[in-house]
Amino acid sequence: MLYVSQVLIANQDLESFEDLKGIVREFAVRGEMFLRFDVKPPFPDTPDDWEDQLEAAFSSRY
Repeated sequence: MLYVSQVLIANQDLESFEDLKGIVREFAVRGEMFLRFDVKPPFPDTPDDWEDQLEAAFSSRY
């Protein structure tokens, strides 16, 4: 199970929400099966529908 907080902690050099989406895609390709939204990403460009966008990025591996 992949938590958004884990991704943020492991990738502290991320500068934007778009960067985060790219990393989430990479984790999905590596075989993570589930994504949990435990924290809101702290980026100024984080959209209101951030959960939907991260879920779409995660699911796009198929």
